[in-house]
Amino acid sequence: DRKREALAAGSPIQPIIKDVGEIYSRLLDHRPVIQGEVRYFVKEFEEKRGLRELRVLENLKNTIFETNEHVLPKCEQAMHDNLSEAVKRLQAANDMIHRLQEREHEERKLQADKLTAREEKRVAHWEEFMKEQQKKRAEVDEEHRKAMERLKEQYSEMEKELAKYVGF
Repeated sequence: DRKREALAAGSPIQPIIKDVGEIYSRLLDHRPVIQGEVRYFVKEFEEKRGLRELRVLENLKNTIFETNEHVLPKCEQAMHDNLSEAVKRLQAANDMIHRLQEREHEERKLQADKLTAREEKRVAHWEEFMKEQQKKRAEVDEEHRKAMERLKEQYSEMEKELAKYVGF
């Protein structure tokens, strides 16, 4: 502003520049107004609220300190103890389940072995049955063949006897 005033000091536009400067400072330069508002706000804030926020923050700091120093270690210890116990129980349960699975596996293997033995016994029994059936069939076939021979001989003899009587 002073440089402008020095340049325009001897000219007729000096009053115009002065007016423009005043208009600028009133309309566009808000620093004095803002500074006044800030001072008023701080004054009102300090008078009405006093040190209440400071006390609240101090209480909060004390609570956090108490929590960090006393409550948190107790919680950590309790959690550690309880988790250790839970891990032990889970390990015991896991061991029991493993033993049960082994027993079940052994029982299944035993059942499979029994089933295999029964299957082998059944196959052997079946083979024996089939051999016996073959033997019986051979016997029946032999009896049938013998019976057929006897019948042939009998019929042949009957034919011979019949042929004796036919000649009469």
